[in-house]
Amino acid sequence: MRAMLLRAGLVSFALLLASRLLGLLRESVQAAALGVGGLADVAILMLTLPDLVTGLLASGALAYVLLPLWARQAPATQARTQRQVARWLLLLGAALALLLVAAPGLVVRALAPGLGPWLQITAQQALVWAALALPLALLAALWTTRLQHGRDFTGMYGANLVVNGVVVVALWWLALHAVDAGRHPLALLGGSLVGAMLLRLAWLAFRLRRMPTAEAPTGQPDAPLPTATVWAWALGSAGLPLALPLLARSLASGQGEGALTTFNYAWKLVELPLVLAVQLVATLAFPGIARAFAAAPAAGTHTARRDAMRQAFVLAWVLACAAAAALAAMAPALARLLFGWGRMPPEAVAQIADWARIGTWSLLPQALLAVLLTVLASTGRLRQAVLAYAVALLLLAVGAALGVRWGMSGGGYIMGLVNAALAVAALLLVFTERDTIYKALPLRELLLPALAAIGLGTLGAGWAIETRWAGLLLALLVAAGVLVLAWGTCPGLRQALRR
Repeated sequence: MRAMLLRAGLVSFALLLASRLLGLLRESVQAAALGVGGLADVAILMLTLPDLVTGLLASGALAYVLLPLWARQAPATQARTQRQVARWLLLLGAALALLLVAAPGLVVRALAPGLGPWLQITAQQALVWAALALPLALLAALWTTRLQHGRDFTGMYGANLVVNGVVVVALWWLALHAVDAGRHPLALLGGSLVGAMLLRLAWLAFRLRRMPTAEAPTGQPDAPLPTATVWAWALGSAGLPLALPLLARSLASGQGEGALTTFNYAWKLVELPLVLAVQLVATLAFPGIARAFAAAPAAGTHTARRDAMRQAFVLAWVLACAAAAALAAMAPALARLLFGWGRMPPEAVAQIADWARIGTWSLLPQALLAVLLTVLASTGRLRQAVLAYAVALLLLAVGAALGVRWGMSGGGYIMGLVNAALAVAALLLVFTERDTIYKALPLRELLLPALAAIGLGTLGAGWAIETRWAGLLLALLVAAGVLVLAWGTCPGLRQALRR
């Protein structure tokens, strides 16, 4: 896909790769500095809460609503829409910040129920920093969406470098100075979080000023701002997918202090290829798919829509298969490479690897879901996504409750429930959208990469290699094996990469 593979450019991809690797370094240094335990749980809760809340309430919803809208608006109207939405987001951020300050105990008990009494109080104090960062994170989500509309992927991914870079420096200082538990490390991390959010806004403002003005669409009047109903469906479809891992992390936290940290690091191993491969495809394909569906009916319109969806499906699926095979094969070695140093005990690293090996298979349904959501957003039918994810959340909650009764409530069991819930959501959307994606989802071509991923992942896991760099090398070879097999057996992949 030309819009995805060429216009983004090598510089944009390099920035995305650097951003995600720096984010993984942030988790690695955090593990070394704080280890696994109650204080690490508190730090993770504080550092991740602003972006988690922003993701639940804004990031995806802004893209789903504003990208199709801006595709039909003139530049002056786009700017006016952006200012109006910015005011709403700042008011929302202020209200949520007041809630965090006024009722921190409720938030901590919901998100980290495994913390002891003393750490519950410490976590409540740490939420003040998260409250300060929350409005800044919401505004950054809007400005990032505007850069996505302008295809300024350099500006988008460069913003993450700013945030992660500042936090990594603070964590590295803690790791080197071996600060004991107490207020001081959390105050340092909280201050670095707020400072990083301010620097990210400065970077985004700089990129927005440099962004060229797009041409006004011809033959169409400026579209008005969508109704509250459209926003509600967008919020549900974008927020519920993020609510799944958040709920899973909270359920795992109930096992006691340190369980939240362990589950968080295991999910980070899964999240890296999810963001770097699967969601990259969906993000770069979204503007093109939105424009294809926004175009007036004409000869070739149906073919353009089908081709845009087909290429996104094939690329996202094959990359997900390669990443899943690599992580399933070499999870222990990768966990040791990233988290097996500093204050992390070996048994915690082994548990991270076990949970990540289970969770990696969620990449396959998430590949389908990422593209399906872009299609639903482009056609204004996000209520189907809300229903599918609501069913998935219900399955996760019910399964966790049954697990407690059956004595199967550990992190590995929760990861398995996440896999099942996402698979059900993907199947529901494929069924409900079968007419829209007809001939755009080549099921036969997707089967062979999946079988290759299962086979090579299982084979690699049987080697039981835990040496850090040897494991990393073999993980890359396993992923390359899946990609080579897919290239030879999947014509849609070859077509997508050649365009």
